[in-house]
Amino acid sequence: MFFNIEKKDADRLAAISDDGKTITYGELIQTVNDIKNVIGTRNLVFILCRNVIASLVGYVSMLGSENVPLLLSAELDEELLGYLLETYKPNYIWCPEGINDRFGELKNNNISLYSFDDYSLLRYSEEKAKLFDDLALLLTTSGSTGSPKLVRQSYNNIIANAKSIVEYLEIDSSERPITMLPMNYTYGLSVINSHLLCGATILMTESGYTQRPFWNFFREKQATSIVGVPYTYEILKKLRFFRMKLPSLRYMTQAGGKLLPELHKEFAEYALENNVRFYVMYGQTEATARMSYLPYEKSLEKYGSMGIAIPGGEFSLIDVEGNEIDEADTIGELVYKGPNVTLGYAECKADLAKGDERHGTLVTGDMAKRDAEGYYYIVGRKKRFLKIYGNRVNLDECERLIQSEYEDVECACVGEDDHMRIFVTSKGIEDSVLNYISEKTGLNRKAFEVNYIEFIPKNESGKKLYKNL
Repeated sequence: MFFNIEKKDADRLAAISDDGKTITYGELIQTVNDIKNVIGTRNLVFILCRNVIASLVGYVSMLGSENVPLLLSAELDEELLGYLLETYKPNYIWCPEGINDRFGELKNNNISLYSFDDYSLLRYSEEKAKLFDDLALLLTTSGSTGSPKLVRQSYNNIIANAKSIVEYLEIDSSERPITMLPMNYTYGLSVINSHLLCGATILMTESGYTQRPFWNFFREKQATSIVGVPYTYEILKKLRFFRMKLPSLRYMTQAGGKLLPELHKEFAEYALENNVRFYVMYGQTEATARMSYLPYEKSLEKYGSMGIAIPGGEFSLIDVEGNEIDEADTIGELVYKGPNVTLGYAECKADLAKGDERHGTLVTGDMAKRDAEGYYYIVGRKKRFLKIYGNRVNLDECERLIQSEYEDVECACVGEDDHMRIFVTSKGIEDSVLNYISEKTGLNRKAFEVNYIEFIPKNESGKKLYKNL
């Protein structure tokens, strides 16, 4: 059984939700068997995720019964979900009640084959995809822009990364993590995977950390950790987090983009003063989740650093010609090797049959340097994507979305983490474009600005000159 949940104490709580619902490890095992009896194995299943127990049940049950889930937000735009359904034609969909009324593609497939709480298993397509034997899970690559490009993760990838996280975070069955990130997001999912592996109890809530019910639930159920992207920590500071009384808090983790060095320092100082472990980490969906961590003992001394490779992994830097860089404080492209490097991408249903295309090596597309003691620092990106509130958003994909909606308009997207600047060649549509891209990505309007420009600068071969913008 995946995560070895059958070896856990059957009566131990696997999850508690803020509405009072619970599920034990024994009950989780039962749902795995139930799902397998209903649909068998090696089906493609879309899971429309929320931070509720029924969503967790679907995820664990699909992995445990050797079906292959694609995790998506339950709030994904109707048009974008329709595009993914058409591209991949899953055999089944695990989704909340009422979802079939939102999406036309499901209206004729609303007979529930199995249900748990308010989630139902619906049939979608009879056509079975050919799936690579070790393919376990699919996650999106570009936040919520609806790109059909998926990351193919193996069973070994998930287990290897979860074991490594358990080791360097020093977590055990007494932990009680609280869901601060979506489970369809690789960072949020890594929290679930690592804690299920060691038999911990997950606290599940859809309340945001800016809301009083979140902190009431945190204190009542004695949550032991806080996880977040850079934006999370910016907001926590504004919420006067440093004054909060959280006696059950043991450790904090940050990933999903580079934390401002000053903010890194402030939280490192808070952690040291309050006997809390603070870890800054680095990862990508293409590496299952985590690739590096900064040991909490070094959190203040090395603030601004992404740390060292996780147990079982290793880093190197290469120059533009692919030669390895040995010198300290020399910028190069970051390369990672480890058992958590995923199989490769899928862009259509036929790609799900592909095997391991990376063979344990990932050229990250991030530019970094290494100090004399072996600690790494991210200095920029080679590829065209941003981290917005922890979501990786592909700039080219956003351009495609906008130009497909506004046919006679050229656009260009640039920016830095947590702020995208969009340039359009038509006056008067700025607010419309802002609303459109916010709706399509599911990200707050504050993450974007839209500006009119007479023409998009290009070179003589017609390529956009993003640096000029």
